[in-house]
Amino acid sequence: MVEQTLIFLKPDAVRNRLTGRIISRFEDRGFKIRGMRMLTLTSELSDKHYAEHIDKPFYPGLKDYVMSGPIVAVVLEAENAVSVVRRMVGDTDAGLAQPGTIRGDFALLKSENGIHASDSPESAQREIANFFESLV
Repeated sequence: MVEQTLIFLKPDAVRNRLTGRIISRFEDRGFKIRGMRMLTLTSELSDKHYAEHIDKPFYPGLKDYVMSGPIVAVVLEAENAVSVVRRMVGDTDAGLAQPGTIRGDFALLKSENGIHASDSPESAQREIANFFESLV
């Protein structure tokens, strides 16, 4: 089934000039880009995006990190987009991510793992709406 999903390149990936290299992996795989924008997350958007994590002890550090510089949000479309993207991105703990995955190739830390990817079709639709009102 054709799905849309959201990724965003976190401030460390943008700061390390990996934007083109990462996005090209998805294009090379056959994903269509349906939306893309660069922005700096506000406190409100961070809280809305990570609503399920707000009360967790790691959230203040995560919030500071994702607000520390610009991100690049991208809507990708393909067959089974959510699951394919998750496999391409790799383990959340970049130190455990397999070589050949985005995190395995471009990140070292769980706390700065370079990329966010929606974890389900339902999350993808909610997250796309957070970043791209015109696409919902």
